[in-house]
Amino acid sequence: MAQKEITSQVPALDELGRPVNFGWARSPLFAYNSDLIISPRRFVYESDRYVLISPSHLIILEILDDGFLGYIGMSVLSLRDKKRSTQFYNIPFPLGALDLPRDSDSGSVRLQARKYLLNFAAMESGARIIKVDIPKFGHHRSLRGELVLTPPEGAESLVTHMPWREKKNAFRCARRSPWYIAEGVIQFGTQELIFTKGNSWGIFDWTRGVRPPQDIRFWASGCGQSNGHQVGINAGYDTADSAFGTANAFFLDGKLHKLDQVTFHVSPSNWLQPWRFTSNDNRLEMVFTPHQERIESHQVIFHSLKRRQVCGFFSGKVALDGGEEFEFKNITGLCERRKTRF
Repeated sequence: MAQKEITSQVPALDELGRPVNFGWARSPLFAYNSDLIISPRRFVYESDRYVLISPSHLIILEILDDGFLGYIGMSVLSLRDKKRSTQFYNIPFPLGALDLPRDSDSGSVRLQARKYLLNFAAMESGARIIKVDIPKFGHHRSLRGELVLTPPEGAESLVTHMPWREKKNAFRCARRSPWYIAEGVIQFGTQELIFTKGNSWGIFDWTRGVRPPQDIRFWASGCGQSNGHQVGINAGYDTADSAFGTANAFFLDGKLHKLDQVTFHVSPSNWLQPWRFTSNDNRLEMVFTPHQERIESHQVIFHSLKRRQVCGFFSGKVALDGGEEFEFKNITGLCERRKTRF
């Protein structure tokens, strides 16, 4: 089945709460309304995640509501050595209480307690403001600061709406935007992590849906500059049915070039060996050189989430939609595997 591009606004669920209108789009055209979902709330999955890239560090900020399991997660990884710090604030049984926005283009998320402040705000201009204030973050250091993420002119996102075979109410509606220009300062202990235009980037990962009882998901994404152009990468696959639209695309100066199936070639015994990526349409040939690895695990009652994540650098070549070949080198990003079971 050929991938189906959606070009006008459509609902992700019909009036009876059944997932409909599967495919992919270049902007958020799938209207998601959690009030229509007929599955138990414990199966509803909602997350907002940002990957922030400076010349010296990679920062991951995530808010997750996965039914019984929820958390605020923050990681700071050094790109110059093997040091990293991670902090999680668990929120058992959120069941929608985090009130994450239905729309990836608008709305804000502000979570505040005595130990933390995390605020994601979407502006009408398309820019995003990220604020973080963690007085005690990993090894008794603080994590404080504010970043502004600005999209390049005319930027396109990869938005997918996928079903699961034999799981009639399960679906995943996701947006990946690996092209933000980041500016600002994050204070990490005694270090100032400075994000300046032209060498600092942001990736936005937005997901809403109803998950099956178990799932395995692979994702790879990066953003940076190569040969005078801004480069963005998104590749992924899972147990969902991607026949209507894969989660694979290459971005050049914010413009999306759609890819079909992408295969992850990774050593099962050593994830720190180079990864290789190829596509069935022979348009992508890419190598990911790992820098360091982190593993996390969460469990609430019978609900478990395990993630294995590697940050590093992408290099390779891709055939653009017009047929031209583009080579890129040393694009910072990450690869991960996420396993959930309920």
